[in-house]
Amino acid sequence: MALFNGKSKSSGSMNANAGYITLISKATELNGDVHFSGALEIEGKVCGNIYAALDAEAAQVRVCESGLVRGEIRAPRVIINGRVEGDVHVSGHLELAAKAKVQGNVYYALIEMVMGAEVNGVLHHVPAAELKQLTDQSPAPKAAEEAAASA
Repeated sequence: MALFNGKSKSSGSMNANAGYITLISKATELNGDVHFSGALEIEGKVCGNIYAALDAEAAQVRVCESGLVRGEIRAPRVIINGRVEGDVHVSGHLELAAKAKVQGNVYYALIEMVMGAEVNGVLHHVPAAELKQLTDQSPAPKAAEEAAASA
């Protein structure tokens, strides 16, 4: 019930200050990039990149045990307990839980890694200010680009 009432019961729960919560359920496969603010919880499959909104400093991505992301993740806070096939850029706190499997490079300011987590790539410690610039370089949503081009 913590997911719906915003109360955290453990460090792996959604951040109550994150605002909106978006759930991609186990039975869902999403193809394309995801641009979000608030909290994004992935129990299903995402084939595309995941970008937190530029002004969303409390934004959080959580890849659950059944979750799979095929693409890069750029967000201030990321919790992984599923699979990620792509680079991960975290300007704040990264938590790799016991069943995390990352196939790609990881760029982080702060990291917490539990025994059993796997990273098949390079761990890059980057100062928070530099990572903030990297996570802010996410491409704008295509609808915004098309609107700007037609104006």
